[in-house]
Amino acid sequence: MRKLIAFDEDTFDKLKQLGRDRMATFQELADEAFADLLKKHGIPIDLRDALRKSARLGAERDKPAARPKAGKAKPR
Repeated sequence: MRKLIAFDEDTFDKLKQLGRDRMATFQELADEAFADLLKKHGIPIDLRDALRKSARLGAERDKPAARPKAGKAKPR
């Protein structure tokens, strides 16, 4: 799928330079940036991430509620 995204000249020049420095294509830079954005907001990137998140949520739900630890009473 292709979408059109507009950048100002300065930003685009910096992205091109970053791509040259890292020997990466513009598409690879964009893929990394969007993957990081999705991760930041807790959205699974692929099926593997979705399954991990689902398993984690299921494990947390199945855990018994933690009881408060019995501690020493503070003297008054």
